[in-house]
Amino acid sequence: MPFASAEPPVVDALGGSVPPRSRGPVDARPRITELRLSAFAGHRAAGFPLGPVTLFAGPSGAGKTTALAAYEALARLGAGAPLLEAFPDPVACVPERARPDGEGRRGFRIGCTADGAEGPVRLDVAVQAEPQLRIVGERLTADGLVLLQTALRDPGRRSVQAAWHTAGTAPVTRAPLPDDRLGTALLPLRVAGKTDGQRRVLAAAEQMVVALRSVFACDPRPDCMRTPVPTGSGRLMTGCDNLADVLWRTRSECARRHGRLVEALHEGCAGPVTDLVAEPLFDGTVCALLDRGDGHRTELARLGEGELRYLALTLVLLTGPGVLDMDPPGEVPDALRSLTVLADGFDRSLDPRQRRALLRLAAGTAGHGHIRLVAAVNDASWCAGTDGVTVVHLDS
Repeated sequence: MPFASAEPPVVDALGGSVPPRSRGPVDARPRITELRLSAFAGHRAAGFPLGPVTLFAGPSGAGKTTALAAYEALARLGAGAPLLEAFPDPVACVPERARPDGEGRRGFRIGCTADGAEGPVRLDVAVQAEPQLRIVGERLTADGLVLLQTALRDPGRRSVQAAWHTAGTAPVTRAPLPDDRLGTALLPLRVAGKTDGQRRVLAAAEQMVVALRSVFACDPRPDCMRTPVPTGSGRLMTGCDNLADVLWRTRSECARRHGRLVEALHEGCAGPVTDLVAEPLFDGTVCALLDRGDGHRTELARLGEGELRYLALTLVLLTGPGVLDMDPPGEVPDALRSLTVLADGFDRSLDPRQRRALLRLAAGTAGHGHIRLVAAVNDASWCAGTDGVTVVHLDS
C-alpha cells in the first residue's frame, strides 16, 4: 500500500454530540495500555497490550527492541522533542518492503492508547521518512470522537493543517501546526479551554502527554559502573554509569527505600550483603561498595556483569522520577503519575535466581500503581505463574 494512502484527511466537522461515558471507578494515573505498530520496521498491523509488567519475548530479530524503540520515540514526541530527535534514523523505521508512492514518499505509522481519568484515549501518527522527515497525519480520539486531526495539505510548507474539537459556536477550530512536532503536545498552547469541547480536548491531550512523558529507558552498562565516577552528576543516567554518585545521594534520602534495595541485593548477589555504601575518594570521585557485614567491603569492580545489571535495575525499580535522568511533567503531582521503565535485554547476563527476583520486585512495585515495566527478554518461560505479568510473544 502506498504510504500516501495512510494520510488522514482533515474533516469538515469534528463536532456533534459527545457519546455518554458511563464508567466505574478508574485509576487516575495516566498510563500507556496499548502500543500500535501499524507499519513500523518489521511490524505490520501489530497491536500490543501493555499491563503493569509487560515482557516482549522472542528470538533475535523478532522485533522486541524495535517495539521498545517505538515506545521511547513516542515518549520523546510527547515531551515536545522534534522528529529527528525521536527518530534519529527514520529510514530504518520504514517497513523493508514498503514501496514509495508516485512522489517518492515512504514512511511509517505508529500509535498508542493512554488510559486514565478520561478513559481510553488513542493517538495515531503517520510519519513521512522520505524524501523529507515530517508528520503527515495525526489523530487523537476518545470514545470514538475525533478530538484532533491533522493532515499534510501543501508539501511545500513545513506545516500541517489541524482541526480540533470545539463544540462551541463553531464545531471545530482550524490552524496550521509544525510538521516536525507532535500536535497533541502543542494543544495546551493553542486551545483556550473556554468550551466543554475544548476542555475535553485539553484533558485528553494532557492524559496522553503525561502518560508518554513518564518514561525512563534503561539499559545498564556494567563496564561503566565498575569505575569511580565524579560527584555531582545529579540523576541516574540511562546506562547507570553514574550509579555510585546517585547512591551517595539516595542512601541518606530514604532509609526505607535503601533498606529494600539492600534486601534485594542480598537475594541477587553472591555472598552476604548487609549494606550498599558509597565512599568519596581523594580525587573528587565516589565509588560504591557492598558491605559484607564482617568488616569486609567489595568494590563494584569485583562484581560480575549479571550482579551489576541486577543492582542497577533494582535501584531503578525502587526509585522515581526525582532520581532518574528524565523530564517528567512537573505540573502533575507524583501521586498522579505512573513511571514506566523501558528495559531492553531485561534478562541479559542474569542467572535464573536474579531474573526471578527482579521480576517479583517489578510485579510487587507495579502492584502499587506507581511503577510500570515494559521489557524485552529472549525467553519468558521462566516467568510463568508470576502474577501481574503480561507476556507478548513475538516470532522472527
